[in-house]
Amino acid sequence: MPSCVWLLALSLAALTGNTIGERTERNCSLTPPYLPSTAVNTTLQLQALREQMLHRNISAYIIPGTDAHLSEYIAPRDARVAFMSGFTGSAGTAVVTQTKATLWTDSRYWVQAERQMDCNWELEKDVSISSVAEWLISEVPTGGEIGFDPFLFSLQTQENYNINLESSNRSLKSIPLNLVDQVWKERPPIPPDNLTHLPSRVIQRSWQMKVEHIRNQIMDNPYEPTALLLSALDETAWLFNLRGNDIPYNPFFYSYTLLTMDEIWLFVHMDRVTDELKKYLNSSCTGSLCVQLKGYDTVRDHLKEYVAQPGIKVWIGTEYTNYALYELITPEDKLLTSSYSPVLTTKAVKDETEQRILRDAHVRDAVAVMQLLMWLEKAVPQGKETELTAAEYVNKCRSKQKDSRGPSFETISASGPNAALAHYSPTAETSRRLTVDEMYLVDSGGQYLDGTTDITRTVHWGTPTPMQREAFTRVLMGNIEISRTIFPSGTRGANMEMLGRRALWEVGLNYGHGTGHGVGNYFGVHEWPVGFQSNNIPFRSGMFTSIEPGYYKENDFGIRIEDVAVIVPVHTKYGNNYLTFDTVSLVPYDRKLIDTSLLSSQQLQWLNTYYETIRRLMGPELDKQGLHEEKDWMLRNTEPFMKSGSSASVCTSSLTLLALAIALFHNIL
Repeated sequence: MPSCVWLLALSLAALTGNTIGERTERNCSLTPPYLPSTAVNTTLQLQALREQMLHRNISAYIIPGTDAHLSEYIAPRDARVAFMSGFTGSAGTAVVTQTKATLWTDSRYWVQAERQMDCNWELEKDVSISSVAEWLISEVPTGGEIGFDPFLFSLQTQENYNINLESSNRSLKSIPLNLVDQVWKERPPIPPDNLTHLPSRVIQRSWQMKVEHIRNQIMDNPYEPTALLLSALDETAWLFNLRGNDIPYNPFFYSYTLLTMDEIWLFVHMDRVTDELKKYLNSSCTGSLCVQLKGYDTVRDHLKEYVAQPGIKVWIGTEYTNYALYELITPEDKLLTSSYSPVLTTKAVKDETEQRILRDAHVRDAVAVMQLLMWLEKAVPQGKETELTAAEYVNKCRSKQKDSRGPSFETISASGPNAALAHYSPTAETSRRLTVDEMYLVDSGGQYLDGTTDITRTVHWGTPTPMQREAFTRVLMGNIEISRTIFPSGTRGANMEMLGRRALWEVGLNYGHGTGHGVGNYFGVHEWPVGFQSNNIPFRSGMFTSIEPGYYKENDFGIRIEDVAVIVPVHTKYGNNYLTFDTVSLVPYDRKLIDTSLLSSQQLQWLNTYYETIRRLMGPELDKQGLHEEKDWMLRNTEPFMKSGSSASVCTSSLTLLALAIALFHNIL
């Protein structure tokens, strides 16, 4: 860029508040290397870790980006990849040798990694274990051992590493004492908050009813297990109707459960358990519906003691059981595996109370999102708001809603090129000023006592380009095509996922993330095993899932439309036992981005019916909260559409149609 143009760019950056003059990614090829202000100096922690590795005679150490429960979202005390590398993305694996440190992550986080890591680290743009293994074979000497914490490895992860390393004369070494924790002097503590149980108004099934239901599944299993081991945090929380505060954005607590036909052992940090909770769990007795409380760190010892008994068979879900517990269940005839435990598959289908209150939570949540969009519509033309202030505003709006318990994940508030990063969240260093000339994407959600929400809307306050309008409309078409699909009960989401992409594929566009995930009742915003991926379970009535196609043009803009829907029965002309989706997210889409000439008549009808639903459900709620301006905004943005040649025209009333017909009649005459 010529110097005069560069100076002009710097001046524009100062005026707009967007970071043009400063490089946002590291450049390690320069002397000295260039590091942005967001990069973290990792020299000291790497030096300390390497000393630990020398003491244990290991050539490399693997650091997964998860916790002992293989959680997607982890507590700050478990963010070992972030502590060692500076990279804070939710997906990544780090490996350290005496001379190198490398991070593996997927395309969502490549730019973020280059902004946060210093030049001690290399970036590998892959997530496969085979890629990590190939690197280890090239860096670890023959006969060398590779250390790992078995609490942070799933069964599949450990097996995949072994398969990839087995012929290389390099081996894994299980070290239950985590080496990163040994050098992390200021590791965050466990939050001091006590565990709480849900109030009866949001519960249909008591924990005793749930325990008996799961025991019936244990008893009916033809392989005759004697116990069920629960490792995923939401399994124990669901079973006992308990909530905690150990994981940001997720109301979970560190725990394991071992359930037999006669006994219940709950492993938790005992200082979190109040006398009231002990009474709630019947912990003072020893009957079949009495919960015996044990220290969280004693789970391995207790499991080992249980497995040592004759005639034992422990049922585990392999997706969330860590290798540290799995390796204790020997010999093999004492183990029964399934991908998911019966708790996860049972929890996936919401009962009548859960369905009702989760719908209610989405109504209140829609109020907060409408308040954000209405506010931005006024504020952005004034040039004062940023990605960060928008994120703060929507969370503030949610906090005022009934039974609010905070956001359900870190808000994605992204404009222009930042929106092309599918999982970008603004910081003080990266936040861009919002303008009428760029697309804006906001993906946010709330935790409420009665439900968890997740919704994405993409808007433009100025004049979108034809390409932006077409891309948005085709993303919307994908959302609608899935939402209006009728399918047999038991159909897998993976078998209909392409419906969300077909309109994009027709013009050579696509997106690189999943099309949807399960959503919980005051639980995780990503609730397995529901969704559209190949390892998700078949859809059944009562499940909730997001539907979220998108499109991202690198360094330009991003589009995502995300709604949450509940799967409901549908009557068909000839067949029974068919299902469809009922959308429970209730916020209109940006009208100026919709090109109705691309929509089929069925898609347009679905859209108008959806807008009728928004009016019917949101009108009374906005009236109830005294939000008259917001109601007017909602009514304007949910006017029915009429088919036109190029834009989303509004059929404001039957009188308008009559006037058009009369005028046309007179012109013909």
